[in-house]
Parts: sequence; C-alpha cells; structure tokens
Amino acid sequence: MPGETYRSAGVDLEALGKIKESAAAFSQATHVPQVMGSTNGFAGAYRLEGYEEPVLVSSTDGVGTKLKIGSLMGQYESLGIDLVNLNVNDILTKGAKPLFFLDYVSMGTAEVQRTDALLRGMARACCEAGCVLIGGETAQTTGVYQEDAYDLAGFVVGSVERRCLIDGSSINEGDVLLGLPSSGVHTNGFSLVRKVLRLEEDPAVLYQHHAELGRTLGEELLIPHRCYYPTLGPVLDRIKGIAHISGGGLVGNMPRVLPPGVTARFRSGSWQVHPIFRLIQRVGSVEEEEMFRVFNMGLGMVLVCDPDHAKELQQELPEAGVVGDVVLQSEGGRVVIQA
Repeated sequence: MPGETYRSAGVDLEALGKIKESAAAFSQATHVPQVMGSTNGFAGAYRLEGYEEPVLVSSTDGVGTKLKIGSLMGQYESLGIDLVNLNVNDILTKGAKPLFFLDYVSMGTAEVQRTDALLRGMARACCEAGCVLIGGETAQTTGVYQEDAYDLAGFVVGSVERRCLIDGSSINEGDVLLGLPSSGVHTNGFSLVRKVLRLEEDPAVLYQHHAELGRTLGEELLIPHRCYYPTLGPVLDRIKGIAHISGGGLVGNMPRVLPPGVTARFRSGSWQVHPIFRLIQRVGSVEEEEMFRVFNMGLGMVLVCDPDHAKELQQELPEAGVVGDVVLQSEGGRVVIQA
C-alpha cells in the first residue's frame, strides 16, 4: 500500500507549480529597469533612484466580501484590479508614487484558471498605475478554507520626497473640498449589499438587468475600484489633504486627514449619488445616515485645497466638483453633511 502524499493531504503541487509559472510571467510583464534580479527568487529587489530625501509609504488591504460576488458570477479579473487599485489609492493620500506591489492568494483548492484571472487583473492594474508586480505568494491552505473558498491580500510600497509628503497639517478653515467620483460601490460594504439583495439565497438576481443602472446588477457590483493615481499624480503639489473614501464612508475617512480643530462640511446634492446606492437603500430600507457611514455614495476621493487653487485644479481635473469646505469644529463633529 503506497504511503501518504501531499496530494492525498489535499495539496496539489503540480497545479501550484503552474500557478507560480503564470505569476512569474504576469510579473515580468510589469517590470521596469529598477527591478533587480529574476522573478523566480525568494524576494523582490527594487533600486530606488532619483530622490533627494525619499520617504517610503506602504499599505496593505484586501478585497473583502466582494470576493463572493466574483465567485457567484465566475468572474475574477476585476477583483485583481480591485486589489491593486485600493492599495495604490491608500498610499496616494500621502502623495506617494506607487513603486511595487505584492499579492497573497490563499485558497482551499489550487484553481489555475481562477488564479490566472486574478493575476491578469493585478498585472493590468499595476501597468495602468505605473507600478511593478514584483512578487507574491500563492498558498493552498487545505483545511483552513473550504474547497472553493479563497482570499486575497495586497501590499504596495511607494515613495515621495519628504518635502512633498501630504499629511493634512496645513489644512485650515476656509479650505475647499473637491470630490472625485467613484466608479460605483468599489470594494466596501459588500456584507450589507449581499444581505440586502439576498444574493446567497438567489444568485440569479445578479443577472437581472436594471434600467437605472444600464446593466445587470452583477455587472454593476463588479465594476473595478477606481485608481486615482494617474489622475492626481500631476497635481499633488497643490493639494493639502486627500481622503480615500473606503469603508466608513465620508464620516469615517475624512477625519483621518484633518488636523485638530476643524470640520469637513459637505453639501448634500453637490455631487451625483450613483443609482446603485439608491437601489440598495430602497430595497433594504437602509437609513440615509447608515448609507453614508458604510458606502462612498459616489465620492471615491476627496481633496482639500486652498481656495486660490480650487479653480485651477478644476480646470485640470474636469470631473472634480466643489462638494464642501473646511470650517471650525463645533458640536456637530468632525464631518457634517448639510442638506
């Protein structure tokens, strides 16, 4: 009787080997001259150059339960795009240029097709952000995840000149809030989305066309998390603070960039709330306050700038609209949304 093997324990080394070969190819397609050594080493090396006083900026995050939507629809490439973009946006709030990105994919079964799609999305997003997919890890964790389950995490490192670091410390009363639209739900609030729309009970609703959305529900929910670095990179020198509106919405994210003593005052109705949010609110009878606490509500990034720079920034960023201003803090809290 043959002895036990890794395969009999649930780990497919052959499939993992194919995945690693694909990962190396996708990674190689994003490389720039600053990458040192081969893709197949134990670690990635990147030569930092062109800076007088460089500051390294890093972030890590995952796609969350949006993964469930991808699994229900059998579509994964957009999730790879999500993973890169949400992390790049986080370091962008410090004014950092993304240098390199790493991923961690953990799954119950080593599915080559699914992982290829995820990696293809990551490589595409890295190229669009001018970032290198320098490495990562794919693990088959049998017994930790159910057979078809998986999870993603991403890690990005960027750099910025110390004198150009954006930290919000210069934000003052009277500064202007400019909003950049989101592409949709992005990657936050999907536990509530799935509960409200009862997606596990009836996945068929993902294929229903909604006139107000102009597409099926599933297509809408899988629209990738937008990357703002290509848009904002050229104008970072005129921005005092940047808030990435992710989990927690405006209420949870704006205070992270404000200095003590001031409040971000938003004017409701000064930007377009995407139809998907009103659909979620209507179907789930979700209170307006809760919607703003969970979702981006149509604003993916909020910039804080001096009033003297607001008009020129709008000329360079045609989609940016004035959505509020900075006022002295009162009993209303750090974020106020006025009708």
